[in-house]
Amino acid sequence: MKLITAQDISKVYKLGDIDVNALCDVSLGIERGEFIAVMGPSGSGKSTFMNILGCLDKPTTGHYLLEGIDVGRLSRDELAAIRNKKIGFVFQGFNLLPRTSALENVELPMLYNGLPAKERRQKAMEALKTVGLEERAPHHPSQLSGGQQQRVAIARALVNDAAIILADEPTGNLDTKTSAEIMELFVRLNKGSAITVILVTHESDIAAYSRRVIRFLDGRVIRDEEPVRR
Repeated sequence: MKLITAQDISKVYKLGDIDVNALCDVSLGIERGEFIAVMGPSGSGKSTFMNILGCLDKPTTGHYLLEGIDVGRLSRDELAAIRNKKIGFVFQGFNLLPRTSALENVELPMLYNGLPAKERRQKAMEALKTVGLEERAPHHPSQLSGGQQQRVAIARALVNDAAIILADEPTGNLDTKTSAEIMELFVRLNKGSAITVILVTHESDIAAYSRRVIRFLDGRVIRDEEPVRR
């Protein structure tokens, strides 16, 4: 069974009397443990596609199956549970709470799981260790570099043992050297922990770290291929 199956997914947004077709009959499968870059110009449908994969939105028509479960049939609470337990999100802007330590930021996803405080802290420290930041655990985001903040965000995405990481332009706010370090971390997590990584990027050199590139244009997949290697 594929980890993700998209079957003829379309997404239509209504703007007054106008229908905007954000996705048009997208069908593809993603195996567990893949590393995929999603590319395309603004308005191509890639962000809408990622929102559906992340259970933040539902297709208008078609089916999105996650581990064989038709996500479109789930309730809000069931979708929230999937987002919390199966999917880790990493964003361009890090999205860390500024007055909260790195350790406490990583603990946040576990607050909804009913874990005792001691266990939450232990798991958060393990996640920070995985990204090489255990020594920075008590520091607030303002005391961390951009690369360190993104590592905290990745640790937060990992802490509930997510099977999938969805990353939206994760290197967009970082310099070239730091971007390479973050991408090497994604590669290590993908290879070492068999975590499925799906990231949106506009940059070919970032896509080159992946093993598969899916290109969108006008709401459709126009190419599904191996990346051009660095």
